[in-house]
Amino acid sequence: MQVYGADKVWRQLAREGMPVAQCTVERLMRRQGLRGVMRGKVVRTTISDNKAPCPLDHVHRQFRAERPNQLWVSDFTYVSTWQGWLYVAFVIDVFARRIVGWRVSSSMRTDFVLDALEQALWARQPDRDSNLIHPSDRGSQYLSGSYRALCQELGIRQSAGRVATCFDNSVAESLWASLKRELVHRYRFATRAQAKAAVEAWIRRYNAVRLHSSLGNVPPIEWELTYARQQLQA
Repeated sequence: MQVYGADKVWRQLAREGMPVAQCTVERLMRRQGLRGVMRGKVVRTTISDNKAPCPLDHVHRQFRAERPNQLWVSDFTYVSTWQGWLYVAFVIDVFARRIVGWRVSSSMRTDFVLDALEQALWARQPDRDSNLIHPSDRGSQYLSGSYRALCQELGIRQSAGRVATCFDNSVAESLWASLKRELVHRYRFATRAQAKAAVEAWIRRYNAVRLHSSLGNVPPIEWELTYARQQLQA
């Protein structure tokens, strides 16, 4: 059986009012035959369109944001089911590593990545003058005319790194690694509907419960709420 690593289990127990030594957690996990889940192999899903106009790289691997709605990263990956592949598209607000938009599809069409962006726009309502930068890979879905048109209409600056360079979209790659080791590699889904429900539950936990080391070991929603309170007090 595979579970979260001992360090994350220890931190989560402390947050829930059950302080215990990390060495105790490690010892009990070894006794029960438990170990942290490992990263699986990455399968490339990006299909570039060399003829499509490509935006400049406005990020240069500096995935840092000082406020919400400043830097949104997009990408998509896949989940295996007995019915076939289920593709999952995410939009991530880099400030708190929060998933602000997502959609699933049985095919890699442009529509479903566009729907994920539209969900994020509806949920977050970014101001047109917020100078929102929107990095993605060079997949044909993100370079399509409809995707580019929506970004231009709303004053969103698209950004794209180099081809087949994971570091140019490292925030998304890190998210996929977490999704795969915590969910996809642990279960076999009979149907796409089952996989969709499991991904949705994982997103809720990721945003509201899961501790993020890059945020001082608090969940994304808590990080954003703390920022909002600080802005009100300023």
